Amino acid sequence: VLERALEDSGDDLDLAIRRLNELRLSTAAIKPEVTQGIDSQLSAQVANNVESSGEESSTGCNLPLDGAEWVDLLVGEVINASNVEDAKMRVSRALEVLEKSIFAHATASAKNVQKDNIALKQQLEALIQENTILKRAVSIQHERQKEFEERGQELHQLKQLVSQYQEQLRTLEVNNYALAMHLKQAQQSNSVPGRFHPDVF
Repeated sequence: VLERALEDSGDDLDLAIRRLNELRLSTAAIKPEVTQGIDSQLSAQVANNVESSGEESSTGCNLPLDGAEWVDLLVGEVINASNVEDAKMRVSRALEVLEKSIFAHATASAKNVQKDNIALKQQLEALIQENTILKRAVSIQHERQKEFEERGQELHQLKQLVSQYQEQLRTLEVNNYALAMHLKQAQQSNSVPGRFHPDVF
C-alpha cells in the first residue's frame, strides 16, 4: 500500500502522506485486511519515535497534538521499519503510548472538571449564605418598618390629643377671662365701699 501510494504520487513523500491520510479516512471502502495493514504500519511510527526519544516522549513531551500529526508519525515509523516483526513491535509500543496519552489527557480533563465542580460548589455555598444573610436583613428591615409605622400612628394620635388639649386650654382661658370680667364688674357695682356682696362669697 505504501509503495503504491509513493508511486502514484510520483515519489513525492508529502503527497503520499496526504493520500494515505485520505485513504485512512475512507477506510469503509477498503478491504479489512488492507485497513489492518495500514493501521499497523501507521502505529509503528509512533513506537519508533517513542523508542528513539526515550523518557521524554513517555512523559508526554514531543507527542503529536492532533490526529493528523499522529498519522504522519505512524506513517514515518512504518516506513522506517526493517521488517514485519519490527513493524509489529513499533505499532505495539506506539499504541501503548497513544493509550497512555489519551488516558493522561482524559485524567487531566477529569481533574479540571472536578476542580470546576468544586469551585462551582463553593460559589453556590457562598451564594446560599449571602441569600440567607439578605433574607435576615430583609426580615429585620421589615420589622423596623412595622415599628416605624406603629410609632408614626402613635405620633399622629398624640398630635391629635395635643390639638384637643390646646383647644380645651383656649376654651378654659376664654372662660377664665369671662369670669374675671364678671368678678370685676361685680366689685365695681358694690354699693358699700370696702364691703363685698355676700353672693360673691
